[in-house]
Amino acid sequence: MTLASGEVFGPDQPIALKLLGSERSFQALEGVAMELEDSLFPLLREVSISIDPYEVFQDVEWALLIGAKPRGPGMERAGLLDINGQIFAEQGKALNAVASRNVKVIVVGNPCNTNALICLKNAPNIPAKNFHALTRLDENRAKCQLALKAGVFYDKVSNMTIWGNHSTTQVPDFLNARINGFPVKEVIRDQKWLEEEFMEKVQKRGGVLIKKWGRSSAASTSVSIVDAIRSLITPTPEGDWFSSGVYTTGNPYGIAEDIVFSMPCRSKGDGDYELVKDVIFDDYLLERITRVSYLLIY
Repeated sequence: MTLASGEVFGPDQPIALKLLGSERSFQALEGVAMELEDSLFPLLREVSISIDPYEVFQDVEWALLIGAKPRGPGMERAGLLDINGQIFAEQGKALNAVASRNVKVIVVGNPCNTNALICLKNAPNIPAKNFHALTRLDENRAKCQLALKAGVFYDKVSNMTIWGNHSTTQVPDFLNARINGFPVKEVIRDQKWLEEEFMEKVQKRGGVLIKKWGRSSAASTSVSIVDAIRSLITPTPEGDWFSSGVYTTGNPYGIAEDIVFSMPCRSKGDGDYELVKDVIFDDYLLERITRVSYLLIY
């Protein structure tokens, strides 16, 4: 609904929403379409639903690949790979065949880094750079924890990077992050908390939420999807950056090539991005990034 309201793409940009579902979810999608129509969003010009990705992806400019077999209590992401790999291979082929050649693809369904890689490998006619795995939720979670510890509002935390995957192996980067413009380590002087409690809280936040609620995050994921789109269509504030899981080939950090890995990005607001070069590393951060890079390859 945020997309249809004009809060993302602007008050003058008409929106056509094409919803892709399965036979099982089709009736629920019909209900979603009715809700959208009845909300009278002035910019919403069309809501259509289908179970055929070749129909849904025709000429699309933005593809949000949210659907995947959900992760339940006690389920590891590796267990989702076989089923979801087939889903995202099919969607990649459909995007390759009928979507806009400059389509931007944000993969949300987990394991999102692997699914994004499968998708882009099946869409050779679309630039690999246009595919993103959503790690903005992890960035938001990390900002929240730092803000709470420092006793500031969330918007005072900037330059937050999530390195790696949307999983418990991710590396929330407190070395480069800032609070009120100052390095986090100058504001929060508890190194043990940063290296242990902060890291673990961010890494395991999703699993803790599943245990408490019985399902994956919904509202916060929706917010993070909107944040991820805004980061690509709005110029990044001077000196700041955002996190996204992107294709690593040509990256300046020495991370293994040919994988999807969350890294710091900046955008001019044109839907494209560039990787941030002015980041610093210490032995602690390098060791953890190297470890998660190795895990994603093997």
